[in-house]
Amino acid sequence: MTTISEKIKQKPWLGWVLFLGTMVIVFLLGLLASSVMERRAEAVFAYQPTVEHGQFEPRNEVWGENFPREYETFLKTADTSFKSKYNGSAWIDMLEEDPRLVVLWAGYGFSKEYNQGRGHQHAIDDIQNILRTGAPIDEKKSPMPNTCWTCKSPDVPRVMNQYIEEEGDFTKGVAKFYSGSWEELGHQIVNPIGCADCHDAETMDLHISRPALIEAFNRRGKDISKATHQEMRSLVCAQCHVEYYFNPNIVEGSPYLTFPWDDGQSAESMEAYYDNMEFSDWTHKLSRAPMLKAQHPDYEIFQTGIHAKRGVACADCHMPYVSEGGVKFSSHHIVSPLKHVSKTCQVCHREETDQLVADVYERQDKVAEARNSLEKLLVRAHVEAKKAWDLGADEKRMQAALIDIRHAQWRWDYVAASHGSSFHSPVETSRVLSTGIEKAQEARLKISRVLADLGNNEPIEYPDIATKAKAQEYIGLDMEKLNSEKKKFVKEVVPVWLEKAAKREAQYEVNR
Repeated sequence: MTTISEKIKQKPWLGWVLFLGTMVIVFLLGLLASSVMERRAEAVFAYQPTVEHGQFEPRNEVWGENFPREYETFLKTADTSFKSKYNGSAWIDMLEEDPRLVVLWAGYGFSKEYNQGRGHQHAIDDIQNILRTGAPIDEKKSPMPNTCWTCKSPDVPRVMNQYIEEEGDFTKGVAKFYSGSWEELGHQIVNPIGCADCHDAETMDLHISRPALIEAFNRRGKDISKATHQEMRSLVCAQCHVEYYFNPNIVEGSPYLTFPWDDGQSAESMEAYYDNMEFSDWTHKLSRAPMLKAQHPDYEIFQTGIHAKRGVACADCHMPYVSEGGVKFSSHHIVSPLKHVSKTCQVCHREETDQLVADVYERQDKVAEARNSLEKLLVRAHVEAKKAWDLGADEKRMQAALIDIRHAQWRWDYVAASHGSSFHSPVETSRVLSTGIEKAQEARLKISRVLADLGNNEPIEYPDIATKAKAQEYIGLDMEKLNSEKKKFVKEVVPVWLEKAAKREAQYEVNR
């Protein structure tokens, strides 16, 4: 057998090939070793704290000093440029888009203003500027309680803890936070949703910072502290993205934030819960029906969908993992998965992006069709009920129809108020809407009988509500006055709040 040395003597050029090949291999191995060492160094030093702070530090930028990657992505929640076929992060005047909503919420704050929610960075700005919180100025009170701050800021657990220490009792301290009108804590709640809402300051483990979720679990005999890490990646979202109401019966004088899950989390279970305690959010201005306003039962609906059943968490799609150097972390740019399909949907699904998006829109289109049908029926039911009252109907004859209106609109709102329900659980969402359509039709039939008994057998004339302005005028809102008062409040009061907050935060101790 010819040795390599003999082959090189016969063909000198072969030696140069081997030499150069060896050099290339050594060079590449050197690059690989250097890269591995660099990535290991990045992984070791990525989470070395540069600042020490407590659990109730509300400023996200302080937490961000220790976690710059997460903080940089979190800042992107200020971006409002993404808009899908159905909402997104862009600002949308929902009443302008669909003026029928004004009639559905007649007599309730949502008929004044209702906008598509923006990113978490805008949580404080949006609640300060929305007409629903009123214009508390010149000794005028807000129509909303302090409870409305609960999901808006990491300042909330800070102030709650302060009250708990003052009262020496957890429930009384939390109830004290909920008490009073919304403007009373305006100078205290100034930092937008962020780090302290979901993370433990020492371990950075996910944790629950809002008592309502823990209390809801306790009432159902469940221990939330035993939740797995994957479950927590949804439960931290469920602190706020749920249906809730202000319970007046827990602590006297306090609109205590409560999740109506005692009998279950389905639309019917929560409806029965409210019915049994004879609770209503408001009395409809036109139909006089005792109404329920769904908030945003995102977690409840998500739990009935295929993704939840397969163990997918909210964060898997809305906070996908990203890699930077040797570090893997969750993006805190919480946004629709449709903005980053390759990092969300295509982690599991192999279809092309266009096909995946088309599948989402197909489901959303079908649910929207059913929702619009129910919406039209509800508007007619409210207007027809108003006509019956105008003609002298009595409460006994109207009661059954009004309960049907209440139940039908609850089902509509259960779907309409949720974020992404038509994708999270299209089957359950369609089922809820179908029962709502049935109840709305029943309400209209019962009202028609009352109208006939009152001598009215002619078709009811419906108002011109083609625009938001026309709809608001129809239900009697003085929008010029409301907008003028709000503009004055934002200009004169909000800056004072921010100035007080800045002085307070300048005294916070942070060890660097």
